Amino acid sequence: VLIAIGRDACTRNIGLQTIGVKINEKNGKVPVNDEEQTNVPYVYAIGDILDGKLELTPVAIQAGRLLAQRLYGGSSRKCDYINVPTTVFTPLEYGCCGYPEERAVDEFGKQNLEVYHTLFWPLEWTVPGRDNNTCYAKIICNKQDNNRVIGLHVLGPNAGEVTQGFAAAIKCGLTKELLDETIGIHPTCAEVFTTMDITKSSGQDITQKGC
Repeated sequence: VLIAIGRDACTRNIGLQTIGVKINEKNGKVPVNDEEQTNVPYVYAIGDILDGKLELTPVAIQAGRLLAQRLYGGSSRKCDYINVPTTVFTPLEYGCCGYPEERAVDEFGKQNLEVYHTLFWPLEWTVPGRDNNTCYAKIICNKQDNNRVIGLHVLGPNAGEVTQGFAAAIKCGLTKELLDETIGIHPTCAEVFTTMDITKSSGQDITQKGC
């Protein structure tokens, strides 16, 4: 078993203090504003070095591309650090995009959220008789914004592929109503997001009887 925890930010010996760029003394990372600008206006930082941002290569590439366009191409587009699809490639994959439930509560207030969730059983698990109700799906909706989906989470086979597809819809302003109106492909794991009807607040049973 290999456990890899965190990355070191090697910022203490590259002269940042000479020009006055501030770092987080706890982890060496660099705080920036929403345009990747440090406290020194002409110094920018992108990628894993950013304090409080995601350590993902595609995020760094996107942020760098948009920064170059703002600096030299007259663009005003900023990197979206919230609606970033990502996956943990464990034997049972976990994928997510948008807010985790806890952060959504802090940001919007529990009373303004509706969380839909369900357990599900992939078709390919029925023949080998793998445990039912091991896979899980959840969406977090902002009731104050037309039930817009602000968080999507899935634990199951091919979660990365599922999440990547829904990420584009979330960027386009996906709502619970639009999900309900979407015809699912049966029998797929992604279909579960088109049939959710149990809210977490209801306390109802979310177990499934079959695929």
